[in-house]
Amino acid sequence: MPITCTIQDRIAEIVFDVPPVNAFDSETWLSIPAIVSAAAANPEVNCVLIRAAENSRGFCGGVDIKEMQAHPERITLLNRGNYLTFKAIRDAEVPVVVAVHSFVIGGGIGICGASDTIIAADNAYFSLPEVDRGAMGGASHLSRMLPLHKVRAAFFTGGKIPAEEAYRLGAIEKVVAPEALVEEARAFCTVIASKSRKALVIAKEALNGLEPRDVDRGYRWEQGFTLEMYMHEDSQKSRDAFVATGKAATF
Repeated sequence: MPITCTIQDRIAEIVFDVPPVNAFDSETWLSIPAIVSAAAANPEVNCVLIRAAENSRGFCGGVDIKEMQAHPERITLLNRGNYLTFKAIRDAEVPVVVAVHSFVIGGGIGICGASDTIIAADNAYFSLPEVDRGAMGGASHLSRMLPLHKVRAAFFTGGKIPAEEAYRLGAIEKVVAPEALVEEARAFCTVIASKSRKALVIAKEALNGLEPRDVDRGYRWEQGFTLEMYMHEDSQKSRDAFVATGKAATF
């Protein structure tokens, strides 16, 4: 199975294993919300851990650009899958911890930004290359992690934010060696899992309610511009260039 969920010691562990780069098509994105919600609603679960398989090249490559290049009409399905996935993580009854290594791109940032805590390998980096892929979206969730101007610089350039820089800016709880990532993430989750489930559920709801803005509504706002961008010829040109060369189109 490309996405699995196992439960042990009051921790639900959701693992991505979608070769080659954990870039999910619209069907896969649409399947994730139910997995997350069911895990978090399980009375035997006090914490959810989301990570990639240890042999994966990276945490998440975002959306499957090849699908969008071949089937641009599926953008509404993809948009809905992304939105519901991130919302399920943020609305999860219990805390959600994400453990990342290597690349965290596009939708991978949505997963991290919707979560409660991020543990990162020191080789991890965060990137929103949407401006080079003919799309929009992701800044709403990156804004839960990083300051406004850092988000804008990353979005306009499509650049990378290394784990150490994200840690310096407060987005990451802990940076560890790649080989220690799973062990360290599980250890962190074990501390959370030892608490009262009732207390965790109440705390999660309270903390979400304290946020100064609604990240879900913000992301839906962004997705409107994603659809607008997809209707422009530059959008298809960007996807064609990426699929053909792996690089950004020239304008």
